[in-house]
Amino acid sequence: MEAQDYLCLERKKILRYSGIRKEMTNITDAVLAAALKELIQDDIVKRKSYDEVPPRVEYSLTEKGDSVVPILQSICAWSGIFRRNDSGHVLAQCEKCDYNASAVRMEK
Repeated sequence: MEAQDYLCLERKKILRYSGIRKEMTNITDAVLAAALKELIQDDIVKRKSYDEVPPRVEYSLTEKGDSVVPILQSICAWSGIFRRNDSGHVLAQCEKCDYNASAVRMEK
């Protein structure tokens, strides 16, 4: 998962798998599932499952995951400046990111 994907989870607080999938670009279900599994093991993402039919699973950032958000926001803003300067356009993933606007402010 990329930085902007963590930021969407931080912004929305709780997402189901399908919500995370919609936010992601160019990732297979297998890679997303593996990334989520690793983030859960690293205590960055919390997985909460409900005993319902149909089954419901929600993902949210842990306290540790929340602590990395400001760092990722800075990286997104910084990379947005240089990507735009090098190519003249913004990556598709960055267009969704709230922190893309802060990158434009940092340029000025």
